[in-house]
Amino acid sequence: MLMAATPVAAFGVWMLLRYDPNVAGNPFPPCIFRLLTGFYCPGCGLTRALHALVHLDIGRAFAMNPLVMTGLTLVPGLVAWKHGWRARWFAPVVAVVSRPNFWLVLLPAYWIARNLPWFPFTALAPG
Repeated sequence: MLMAATPVAAFGVWMLLRYDPNVAGNPFPPCIFRLLTGFYCPGCGLTRALHALVHLDIGRAFAMNPLVMTGLTLVPGLVAWKHGWRARWFAPVVAVVSRPNFWLVLLPAYWIARNLPWFPFTALAPG
């Protein structure tokens, strides 16, 4: 699985380095949900966030999709945990993020919150 994912990830990084999703005519597809409804989905801004991230613009990446960027900070620890690393301080994080009901509450709440038209919720919308 990792062997197949590595070239795909490398290609994705190359695309994000080569093309700017903020510019008209880029090869990245728009968010269909946003086009159809006018509302932001939980993934809106993800391509632009990853573009900013591969260009080391962390602030811009967080502005585009704070939930995903926050989640990405957990990935190294979760991968290490899967491969046998068992730091006691990280166990509560693993316990929470591995529960489906956590995601069944977090994702809809984030989806709704980033579409609310007043501060601080407007800060969750892609910048």
